[in-house]
Amino acid sequence: MLRAVFDASVYVSAIIQPAGTPGRLIERFLRDGSFELMLSPAIVDEVLRALGYRKVRRLLRGADAQLWFEDVVVLADVVADRELSGICDDPDDDKYLAAALEGRASHVVTGDRRFLALGEHAGVAIVIPRAFLDLLGA
Repeated sequence: MLRAVFDASVYVSAIIQPAGTPGRLIERFLRDGSFELMLSPAIVDEVLRALGYRKVRRLLRGADAQLWFEDVVVLADVVADRELSGICDDPDDDKYLAAALEGRASHVVTGDRRFLALGEHAGVAIVIPRAFLDLLGA
């Protein structure tokens, strides 16, 4: 079974546009466990912070983002924060690779072009949501 780490932008996109590719990925995870999702405390903190941004809250159309994300967290595998630095151009992205390595995930899913440019690290592929959905056979 595939194991993955999603960056915060994937979660934000998923709740804003449930019919979009990130939303379909989260639905696949919540509905039928098509893959294993890894989170770390640092990722949870960043996602909750992003979901609380005023510009994001305006786009939610009344959805309870924290309750929605809580459902994800309960079903995900939460791994320990692992120290990893200097890998990504943006130091904030290192936490996603750290969680992938700690959780033995094969993929990090992101829409961040700079992060995607890395391509892979230590056997962890860095892919866009569409590529990961294609791997799941959707």
